[in-house]
Amino acid sequence: MFHNWLDRWDEGRAQRGEGAKKTTDLILDADRAFPGMGAAETLEGFCVLAEKSAVDPGFFEPLDASDQSFELQDGWLTFPSDVATDVAENNIVRAKITESGKRDQALVIFHHWNATTRNRQIAGFLSRLGITIIEIAMPYHFERSRPGSLYADYMLSANLGRTVQAVRQAVWDGRKLIRWLKCEGYQDVSVLGMSLGSWVAGLVAAHEPAVARASLFLTAGSLAEMVWTGRATRSIRKSLEPHLTLAQLQRAWAPLNLENHADRLTRRGLELHVILASRDTVVLPDLSERLLQRLESVGVRLSVLRLNCGHYSLGRPPYILGVGWSLMRFLLRKREAAQA
Repeated sequence: MFHNWLDRWDEGRAQRGEGAKKTTDLILDADRAFPGMGAAETLEGFCVLAEKSAVDPGFFEPLDASDQSFELQDGWLTFPSDVATDVAENNIVRAKITESGKRDQALVIFHHWNATTRNRQIAGFLSRLGITIIEIAMPYHFERSRPGSLYADYMLSANLGRTVQAVRQAVWDGRKLIRWLKCEGYQDVSVLGMSLGSWVAGLVAAHEPAVARASLFLTAGSLAEMVWTGRATRSIRKSLEPHLTLAQLQRAWAPLNLENHADRLTRRGLELHVILASRDTVVLPDLSERLLQRLESVGVRLSVLRLNCGHYSLGRPPYILGVGWSLMRFLLRKREAAQA
């Protein structure tokens, strides 16, 4: 009976904001996704460029990190994104910093899609344990929102090219921030991603050697399959389904599939932590388990916590208590080993 109530609560939570999500046209926008790689006027041409980018180690490599235009004031860090978009607000990155009083360990948090508040409780809890928390705004969220938009439709949508660009921008922004943290003296930098943010955090961890640990909440491998099957992205599927198949969408978003970057997550010194919800209707458990199988097959160092709740109820008691304990143990494990 409790789990039936929990499922209904999750469904009620999922229905919030549904009215703002409208079906839209399929747009390729290949030049936006793959600048300088040539024209692609057909879906097949787009998919070819995407598959080339998925195996290109430089696709998620940001520009020269010598740019020093970072401004830190009253706990807020501001810096320009290295991806220029047609939304001026989106081109400036903002991050909330909760100081721990130490300069040895930092955690960068990538929030979920359509987040409206930052994670004050997590930031307060972990900062008291000596971990400085940096909550970065992903593209088209918070201070970076598109004027007039009711949700972050430019981050994830039926515009194939803009979605690729937005995720790539989020990875570039995250890597630029982490390099700044290293310059500021933080020796131990980890990333935490939630739902859509877990794809960004996973890609950052795969491509940024400065990342020591990655904690991925409610994650999977194929972003395309998550959008196609997930409760929160029905409007995107309705927009896409008349024009392409799931197999074509998987090809089009191949660079964004964490399974395609699994080998890079075997990097020596990198540890992964995954928290899943077995009643999740947004990121289906089968998709998550397939990612875990892929990671384990290539030898990724992995710890997993599975909770019998839904996507949204993961953040409610008693589940959030297990999440907090597991995350704390994961982040502090190396420190405790060093002190032993």
